[in-house]
Amino acid sequence: MSTSAKNFFSPEQQEDILRAVQMAELDTSGEIRVHIENQCPGDVRERAAYLFKKLNMTNTEQRNGVLFYLSVDHRKFAVLGDSGINTVVPENFWDDVKMIMLNQFREGRFTEGLTEAILKAGTQLKQHFPHKTNDVNELPDEVSFGEN
Repeated sequence: MSTSAKNFFSPEQQEDILRAVQMAELDTSGEIRVHIENQCPGDVRERAAYLFKKLNMTNTEQRNGVLFYLSVDHRKFAVLGDSGINTVVPENFWDDVKMIMLNQFREGRFTEGLTEAILKAGTQLKQHFPHKTNDVNELPDEVSFGEN
């Protein structure tokens, strides 16, 4: 029997992930979301791109949203940045972020891999999209769960 996406991380681990998102978003206008679902129908990047739009991540003023997507049953994940952040991060940056996750995931350290990757993305957001006095949190910080 597979683990439900909502139960994949314990409440304490979900709190750790939330804190990582909040820490990564501190001092930046960038936005980070984590979305988890049981199954990934089709290609993982296509699914993440679909969810990116569905979760309104393209609605950030500076197009600086980052989505961390995990499919529990299919053991797939993707990291997507919006056009604003993608134009300023170093080449292969997202591959480096995914390797952090993969290396930790292989050891069964899913929370650690996710939080470390979130904080790494946050360093780039802070560098390229520093917080301004009129910045608002444009997207929810809590982990969201899919219908699949």
